[in-house]
Amino acid sequence: MRGRHADAYSMYKRGTRDYINAYDKEQVRSLNGVSKEIGNPSWKRSFLYILVASLASFLYGYHLGVINETLESISNDLHFNGNTMAEGLVVSICLGGGFLGSTFSGLIVDRVGFRRAFQLCALPMIIGSSMSATAKNLSGMLLGRLFVGTGMGLGPTLATLYVTEVSPAYVRGTYGSFTQIATSLGLMSSLLIGFPAKETEGWWRICFWVSAVPAALLALFMEFSPESPHWLFKEGRAADAEAAFEKLLGGPYVKGAMAELSKSERGGEAETVKLSELLFGHHRKVVFIGSTLFALQQLSGSFAALLLMDKLGRKVLLIGSFSGMVVAMGLQAASASSLVSSSNEVYLSVGGMLLFVLAFSVGAGPVPSLLLSEMFPGRIRAKAMSVCLASHWVVNFFVGLLFLRLLEQIGPLVLNTIFATFCLVAVIFVKRNVLETKGKSLQEIEITLLPPE
Repeated sequence: MRGRHADAYSMYKRGTRDYINAYDKEQVRSLNGVSKEIGNPSWKRSFLYILVASLASFLYGYHLGVINETLESISNDLHFNGNTMAEGLVVSICLGGGFLGSTFSGLIVDRVGFRRAFQLCALPMIIGSSMSATAKNLSGMLLGRLFVGTGMGLGPTLATLYVTEVSPAYVRGTYGSFTQIATSLGLMSSLLIGFPAKETEGWWRICFWVSAVPAALLALFMEFSPESPHWLFKEGRAADAEAAFEKLLGGPYVKGAMAELSKSERGGEAETVKLSELLFGHHRKVVFIGSTLFALQQLSGSFAALLLMDKLGRKVLLIGSFSGMVVAMGLQAASASSLVSSSNEVYLSVGGMLLFVLAFSVGAGPVPSLLLSEMFPGRIRAKAMSVCLASHWVVNFFVGLLFLRLLEQIGPLVLNTIFATFCLVAVIFVKRNVLETKGKSLQEIEITLLPPE
């Protein structure tokens, strides 16, 4: 099978020059789908597949929030009420699973492709939800949450990469924000479904059973969704890549899309990408930018992004978002100082909190995952994203673990000042290091960003 793929790939590369000539003549820009004669491809062709992929982000949000309303009932029924360590484990063990899932997500995508990877992502969520729903003791609940966490770690990486690779460039930012919106909807759904948990005995089990439904739908609908043309081309399956482009963009755009894809990939995709290459090799700067952005996203503490991502650009939204968060954290710190009267303290605190949520949702929340999936070359995209998201899970874990203790030890004034400082560092970092990708095809971004070897 691999031999036939390699032969197909070689045959396709021999014909690449014809595609390049067609590209130059027709002035077709792939993925962006822009041509002077035919304009942009219809956004409707890929829209449904974006919604299917966003189910992974919905599940991520749901499982983050499902424990909030149900933890008290769970601890009572499973007999660990009052044991703060056990309660903390139930909340945070999924983060450990998320780290594992994220770490291996790149390897899984490179081996089996996006469709099968999404189905593998749904499997531990179905199993883990069922285990949590039927748990008879703390160990069963922890094991179920660990399984769910593994799927949570896979989901955001897969959704971001898939949306990036199947979206036309002129709506890629808009579609990229769908994953953040889906996460928010998942959180909201878990809170709404969990409301009766404190009054209705055993309701928390229903909350976990419910989450198995979207996971099963994700696995089912992915069976009818197209594979990423980039992954297919990387595997030497040029004919399948053309068929996928036709399904996603439409027939008139296939030749240009394949031409530009061939110009970028250059036949090196079959080589194995090693971790040392990502951390110390030619692509180390891009990986460093991605890991730092995710770390600063957590240390800094969406519908607007949906409208603004493709109008103002990713870099502008990040700078504006982190700047707003500096002000928000400053207000929070000021509300805790002795210089503010008690009557004004609540206004500064609430105002700072609302401003932080608004600023985060516009840029720092949705932009990093989309931006980094655009900036990474196709050869390293999946593995590099898994490395960057691993930094997200690690920092997320320690922020959640240490926040209350730091708040108790150093107080809100110093702690909020520290968070404000990280936000300011993020503004400077973005200005100096981040490339604007608005309206550019993935191949144009790769050529612009990477230095010659």
